[in-house]
Amino acid sequence: ANEGRAPGIVVLENVYGAITSRGGRDFTAICEALVSDGYYVGPLVVDASLFVPQSRVRLFVVAVRKDFEISPTLVTAIPNPRWHPESLVRGVEALSAEVRDGMRWWKVPLPATRQYDLSDLIEHDPQGVEWNSESQTAHIIALMSASNLKKIDAAVEEVAFSGGQKVGTIYRRTRKDEAGLKRQRAEVRFDATAGCLRTPTGGSSRQTIIVVERGSIRTRLLSPREAARLMGLADSYVLPTRYNDAYHLAGDGVVVPVVRHLAQHLIEVLADANSEVMA
Repeated sequence: ANEGRAPGIVVLENVYGAITSRGGRDFTAICEALVSDGYYVGPLVVDASLFVPQSRVRLFVVAVRKDFEISPTLVTAIPNPRWHPESLVRGVEALSAEVRDGMRWWKVPLPATRQYDLSDLIEHDPQGVEWNSESQTAHIIALMSASNLKKIDAAVEEVAFSGGQKVGTIYRRTRKDEAGLKRQRAEVRFDATAGCLRTPTGGSSRQTIIVVERGSIRTRLLSPREAARLMGLADSYVLPTRYNDAYHLAGDGVVVPVVRHLAQHLIEVLADANSEVMA
């Protein structure tokens, strides 16, 4: 910034927990640094499930150099709960008065209602993964709590009544049992939305697909292409050949339609209006 080479627009992305990590000190440090370097700073929280069938909540910080013209249509006087949840509002309120003076609440429209869900992204002939054996599937189900087993039973009943299939996802997590001992548990969801993709650091970080059909329950790992689809990547996108590399690319990336939406309705609007300043 001191050399006059500061970018006109800075966009940061991080996990939702960055707002409250280390008692909010990380979020404070980000905002203080950007404001002190001559930027107006606007944080937003976006759940990718608005755009793709994946529950993935992320913090975006869009900072604009103070010599930029900002249209009044791009800001709102009060936070919008869709983009500015209570935890974010509290984080901003905890900032010093000087830093708060440099904060902005960006005004971004809601996307159109998503027209597809998890089952629409599942490969009928998955590449890079194999279906588990019956005993492997039984082992996974045996790791479930009573509440999760009820979800399985409900899916079986629904399929028996209406036909077709029911697609869900499973994560393995370590939970304490009634005696306080840590045990591996399998948690299932059938809400047509996948859990948040993670980088593959171990077996529990990989998401499992469960398909309930009449007379059968099958499980397998989420395929690399399915993971890419959950990040909004087109099928023409060339993935790494190794499973872990492909899954890492997805789990550590940003959801394409989310970034496209922010670019279209905020970042590119700011850039176009200030093209002479950015030149």
